[in-house]
Amino acid sequence: MSSEFIQGEEVKLEPLESDMASLKRQEAQQYIYLDGNSLTTEQLLRLGNGTYKIKLTPEAERRVNKSRDLVEKVINENQVVYGINTGFGKFARTVIPRDKLKELQENVVRSTAVGVGDPLSPERSRMLLALRINVLAKGYSGISLETFSQMIQAFNASCLSYVPEKGTIGASGDLAPLAHLALGLMGEGKMWSPKSGWTDAKYVLQAYGLQPISLKAKEGLALINGTQMITSLGAEAVERATVIARQADIIAALTLEVLKGTTRAFDSDIHDLRPHPGQVKVAARLRSLLHSDIHPSEIAGSHRLCEHVQDPYTLCCCPQVHGVVNDTIAFVKTILVTEMNSVTDNPIVFAERGEIISGGNFHGEYPAKALDYLAIGVHELASISERRIERLCNPSLSELPAFLVNDGGLNCGFMMAQCTAAALVLAIELLAACQGLEFVRPLHTTEPLERVYELLRTVVKPLVRDRFMTSDFEIARKLLTEEKVWQAVQPYMEQHKLPQVPE
Repeated sequence: MSSEFIQGEEVKLEPLESDMASLKRQEAQQYIYLDGNSLTTEQLLRLGNGTYKIKLTPEAERRVNKSRDLVEKVINENQVVYGINTGFGKFARTVIPRDKLKELQENVVRSTAVGVGDPLSPERSRMLLALRINVLAKGYSGISLETFSQMIQAFNASCLSYVPEKGTIGASGDLAPLAHLALGLMGEGKMWSPKSGWTDAKYVLQAYGLQPISLKAKEGLALINGTQMITSLGAEAVERATVIARQADIIAALTLEVLKGTTRAFDSDIHDLRPHPGQVKVAARLRSLLHSDIHPSEIAGSHRLCEHVQDPYTLCCCPQVHGVVNDTIAFVKTILVTEMNSVTDNPIVFAERGEIISGGNFHGEYPAKALDYLAIGVHELASISERRIERLCNPSLSELPAFLVNDGGLNCGFMMAQCTAAALVLAIELLAACQGLEFVRPLHTTEPLERVYELLRTVVKPLVRDRFMTSDFEIARKLLTEEKVWQAVQPYMEQHKLPQVPE
């Protein structure tokens, strides 16, 4: 809304309709509305990096108020309910007098904030807070809208509690990390903000004009029971895995070209006979990157009439190996999204039923086991990548100079880089595959794969003689984590009609 001054008075001017639309778009871009039911892993990462702020949906506010009304009813009627007016754990039979309920909730936060180690990064602390807000928005925790609003204000101001990395035990959920999250909001311990860095929480809140949370009955427990530490870090991991998995296909395609492999193993009819979604997806990606009428390859043309009929597993089985990793990621993502939008409190406030019931939704087994499965899957990408690097480096298998360098013996080339790759990263295969292309010139690969080569060569020079390579590894890793490799080929892949398979 604009304004003009007429005879000393400020007159508000209603924006034009086009301006209104623009304002609405800006607000939509600035805020993510949380309702406790529909948060995605992608949105959580955006909230973590500070791109968006949080607003509650009106329906979420209504649910929060209704659950709080039931808590107040329990207190006013002197009913005895675990966690509201009793002790915790082995003290569950100890009834706490009404005038001590605030102290009870503060004590459970202070006594549970026993984590150790370095703090979560501001981005991860922001994700943790955002996810806890989303769970509270479901309206089964009994928190007051006043306290809840203070949490959202702290998030939107990037006032983030000091949460140690270690201390969660899984079986009882993330009690310690969530207690540290609550402690900072209470104005105790330390907090981080863009203005202050890490300092005393009370001063951070004060600098942003925010009041520390004053806990009411049930609210301490409402803030610390749940699986949001495991789940928020898991959401980050599954998004990273998604980024790496699809770029692994691109790197494998480069390696296949350098090793003069065949595309026959990626024929769609083969994969239609074993139609796992990930396998079908990877085979289609490989077809879109390798020799075709749309993107011809001089390298593929150079060995079209050779007697070679089948490639090694590391090449011809990419759709099967990479494919199951894609399916693993999709499965884990489903588990995590369900967990992100689930009630993990104890006890749970059922406002519609008028009951507060204890249960075990705080247990961390679902996200924890899913993430174990994710680790196994991602390991397979690294394992097969290392085997492809070995083929690139082995002259008896590659028809390239040993360890991808001239003057072998004087130069060691990728000898030790391959050893590093046995423990780590796809980035080394990207470097090795592009190095291999140097030895098949002047032949060119497909246009999309040439774009990947050019991308790498803008930041990493060919290995002419031995040099310190750790910085090369880091540069290549950054290209992958920032999705630059994917972005380089995506327009070319879109020229192929890729099959629509579930994410």
